[in-house]
Amino acid sequence: MKTLRFELALAALTFAGAASGAVTGAVIVDVDAREAPRGIQRAHLTFPVEAGPLTLEYPKWVPGDHSPTGPISSLSDLRVSAGGRDLPWRRDPVDMYAFHVEVPQGIRVLDVTLEFVGVSSGSGHTGERASSEFVAMLNLGQVLLYPLGTKSDELRYRASVRLPADWRFATALPVASRSGDTTRFDETSLTTLIDSPLLAGLRLKSIPLGGQPPVTLEVAADSEAALQISPASVQQFQELVQQAQRLFGSSHFRQYHFLWALSDQMGASGQEHHESSDNRSPERVLVDETVRRSVGSLLPHEFVHSWNGKFRRPSGLATPNYDVPMEGELLWVYEGLTEYLGEVLAARSGLKSMSEVRDTFANTAGEMTLHRGRSWRSLQDTARSAQILYYEPNLWVSRLRTTDFYRESTLLWLEADVLIRKLSHDRKSLDDFCKAFFGGPASAPQVVPYDFDQLLATLSAIQPYDWRGFWTERLNRTAEEAPLEGLQASGWRVVYRPEPNVMAKAGQSKGGFAAGHFLDLRHSLGFLLRGADNEISDVVPGSAADQAGLAPGSRLFALNGRHWSEDIVRDQLKASVEGARTFSLLVEKDEVFRNYDLHYSGGERFPALERDPGKPDVFSQIMTPLRFQGVE
Repeated sequence: MKTLRFELALAALTFAGAASGAVTGAVIVDVDAREAPRGIQRAHLTFPVEAGPLTLEYPKWVPGDHSPTGPISSLSDLRVSAGGRDLPWRRDPVDMYAFHVEVPQGIRVLDVTLEFVGVSSGSGHTGERASSEFVAMLNLGQVLLYPLGTKSDELRYRASVRLPADWRFATALPVASRSGDTTRFDETSLTTLIDSPLLAGLRLKSIPLGGQPPVTLEVAADSEAALQISPASVQQFQELVQQAQRLFGSSHFRQYHFLWALSDQMGASGQEHHESSDNRSPERVLVDETVRRSVGSLLPHEFVHSWNGKFRRPSGLATPNYDVPMEGELLWVYEGLTEYLGEVLAARSGLKSMSEVRDTFANTAGEMTLHRGRSWRSLQDTARSAQILYYEPNLWVSRLRTTDFYRESTLLWLEADVLIRKLSHDRKSLDDFCKAFFGGPASAPQVVPYDFDQLLATLSAIQPYDWRGFWTERLNRTAEEAPLEGLQASGWRVVYRPEPNVMAKAGQSKGGFAAGHFLDLRHSLGFLLRGADNEISDVVPGSAADQAGLAPGSRLFALNGRHWSEDIVRDQLKASVEGARTFSLLVEKDEVFRNYDLHYSGGERFPALERDPGKPDVFSQIMTPLRFQGVE
């Protein structure tokens, strides 16, 4: 039986044949973003064409999303015209992102106008709110179409952007000219255009971070006060650039821009690009220590992606265009290794202290211990399933697992790093693998695909070992226990304490990716509360909450006859250290109120790391800054 991927590829080839030669030169896309604060962008596209059938596609599989999440539902007011008259268009009955047009004889220019209304949510990073009254992150891939059937590297675009009065912008796109509030950019490939967002705002600060090629921190904020970055923070970001270039040995960008939007209206997120990154954090992240701590590894993570994900990319994700489905088989490398190296660079640069990085790994170990879904679902399956996991409701996570290829993979890459150091008697480390696999001769942006065998070959060249067996077993195991061997081998062990660690507290601040109020009782009573309405969002299998029959989606109102509060439950949990207690919860689900009795002893429990004095402290060795070697 033909696979879905084969059928889609066949359909694409069919369209390509119909549209062959229809677009004859560079496409002009003029973007009017003057109403970006309202969430509206307008575009006028000019296609040089030949007569005949033409299929125009809206980007669907956007790199970095790993899912078919191009925000097509936010596309508005699509109109096609030529020679002064409107032309009918027809959406494809199967591919909702494709629009068919018949170009009349004698027509050489096709005009397309459209709007993008950036108010959609729940459809991936590309569909999140992208602006406030004073800041906007513009992704040009959201306001364009492209002719189906040609590789994105081969399609040429000339773009311009018009911004609100007095706004400034930053981007990796080379500027061709400026006139008033309109900026025109050099002609470039569709690949580069979609990979180059613009940060724009009324208040924007550019901070050179050094490096060769040069790296710049570009920050736009909703207030002037939010831009007051300290000299110590600037020094840490400068050290991030130096530590990354020492780690990889070379770069594959002509310049790099950290684009950082600081606004409480846009959510917290990050997305990688080859010569820049799209970062969004709460407004006061630079001036509030708790919020800063919660996103300490955000920019390091996205910076690592310039090497791991953009330059070297798994073959299944290195698609020729945005209508071809992606395969996430190696996301445990693309995202998992990046997550690990992001923590390493956060520590080496000082963006996180050593204790903060240890707390992060403790929280990861604790979180993965709760994900009992591993008893039926392997880590490899979470990578394969990425396209359906990213944007599922955040309920029943402990039973289902989620995008564990991020955080659980950090535990596995730590284990691999420790193993290389041990087998080589500290002559080699994962740093050497990074130089060999992601470094090489410096170059302009390019994509060099790889597969599992090539990854294993480089690991074996650095340190001979049965790496195929190592990764095959860990990626495909189905066992309830979390993979803590790497932490243990690094000289640390997971323990549980009655108070959350510093990073757990920071994660509950409005800076974390889990932003919003929540109360984590999963390691004790077995459930997680989110929001002001005290909604139960997760119940751990086998826990007291699970045995009592609680379900996500319920709302908690009272404990032991008193109105629910954090203080009351914490008092009761402290008392449970001395012996089992009954926690009688009044819960509403589906407009039905019920009492549930939870029986528990043991007090509050939160993960932490504790030194194992019988083993060397390899963890701290890994997180220590790399010394200067050679010319920078």
